[in-house]
Amino acid sequence: MTSRSPELAGPALQERANAEAVARICAAEPVLVDVRPAIEVIPGMTRETVLTSGAPLAWNEYTGGQRTGVIGGALFEALAESEEEADASMREGAIRVRPCQEHGCVGSLAGIYTATMPVLVVEDAATGKRGFCNLFEGVSPSRLNYGVYNEDVRRNLRFLGEVIGPALGAAVRLVGGVPLRPLIRRALHMGDELHSRNTAATLLFTRELFPPLLDLARTRSDEVTKAFEYLKSSDYFFLRLSMAASKVTADGAHGIEGSSVVTGMVFNCRDFAVRVSGLGDGWFRGPLPTKFGAKLFDGYTDDDIEFMGGESTMNETVGLGGFAQAAAFALQDYQGGSAERMVETNLAMYEITLGEHPEYRIPYFGFRGVPVGIDIHRVAATGIRPVLDIGIAGKQGGQIGAGSYRAPLEPFAAAVEAYARRYS
Repeated sequence: MTSRSPELAGPALQERANAEAVARICAAEPVLVDVRPAIEVIPGMTRETVLTSGAPLAWNEYTGGQRTGVIGGALFEALAESEEEADASMREGAIRVRPCQEHGCVGSLAGIYTATMPVLVVEDAATGKRGFCNLFEGVSPSRLNYGVYNEDVRRNLRFLGEVIGPALGAAVRLVGGVPLRPLIRRALHMGDELHSRNTAATLLFTRELFPPLLDLARTRSDEVTKAFEYLKSSDYFFLRLSMAASKVTADGAHGIEGSSVVTGMVFNCRDFAVRVSGLGDGWFRGPLPTKFGAKLFDGYTDDDIEFMGGESTMNETVGLGGFAQAAAFALQDYQGGSAERMVETNLAMYEITLGEHPEYRIPYFGFRGVPVGIDIHRVAATGIRPVLDIGIAGKQGGQIGAGSYRAPLEPFAAAVEAYARRYS
C-alpha cells in the first residue's frame, strides 16, 4: 500500500482531490479548432480500425445494432466485400475494433468511427487536451450510429466526408476556431440542456460560421450552399460539439490521485460503465440503464427498444443533459415527462454532485449553476442514480424515440469498493 503523509491521507486527500477535479471541470475552455478526416487527427487511428461506443468488449460479445454498425463501418471503408468477410476479419484481428474512449473520441449511440469520416476537433484551451466527435448524420432515422447500413447510409456518409466536412473545416480554420463555452452558456439560457435539445446552440453556432462561410462562397459556392442546407436541416448538429466538449472537459479532470469524481459514463450493447478520476483508466460495469420516462415514435412499443451503445452521456458527466433538464422544458414534447418532473429530477442531481458550474446556469433555478462533479460515494450512499437524456434505438435499426433513463447503481458501488481498497 502506498504510504502518504497524514495530512494527505483519507478524507483530507479525497477532499483536496475532489476540489481539484471540480475546479478543472469548471475551468475547461473547449474550442472547435478544426474538422478533419479521422485518420489525420485521432491518435492511433488506422485505416483498418473501427471505433465504437462503450467499455471494451471482445468482438463476439457485440450484438444487434452495434454489431451491425461496426460491420457497416468496415464495409463503408471497403475493408471487406461482405458482412461475412468483415466478421471473419474482425475475429482474426485484421480489422481492429476498439473503444472510442481509448482514442479521445466520444460516440453517439453505436458510435462508429472509421478512417475517412470527418471529425470535429475540440481542444481545451486550458489544458491543450483534444477530444473528437464525428458529424451528425442528418435527419433520417436510418443512420449508421443507429445500427443501419445500406446504400442510402453509404451515400450520406460519403457526402459528409466529401462535402460537409471539408466546408466546415475550412470555415473553422478561416475564423481561427470557435469557442464553445460561450455558446453552451447562452444556449442554457435559451431553452437547451445540450443533449436532447440543441436548438439554440445549433443556431448560435451557425451564426458564428456565417462570416467565414460567406467568404468561402466566393470560390466554393456549391459546397457552402450545401453546408448551410445541412446546418439548417436539423437542430441536432450541436450535440456532437457538446459531446466533444464534454469529453475533453472530463478528460481534463481525470487522473487526480484520491479523487472519487466520475470522469466518464458510457454504455455498449451489454453494459453501462463509469470511469473515476482517481481509479485509473479502467471501467466499472453494471447493467444497462433503466427507462425513467420516454416518448416513442408512433407505432413503436417498449418491446421494440434495443441498446446499441452510447457515449453522449459524457454530457451528463460534466453537468449537461439530464443534469440541466430544468433549463429545457420544451423537451416534454420530444421525450415526454412534465416540467414538474424535470425540476424534481434536476434538483436531485445536486445531491450526488460536489459543485456547481460558475457559468453554465439554469434560469428557472435563479441562475443556479448546473450540478457538476458526480461523486461515487454520494451516489452509493443516497441511491440517487444519475439521469440520462438519450435517443432510443429500435431492434430493426434506426431511431424510434427519446427519453430519460437512469444509470444503474452497480458501477458506482463497485467503484466505491475499489476506492476503499486503494485508499484505505
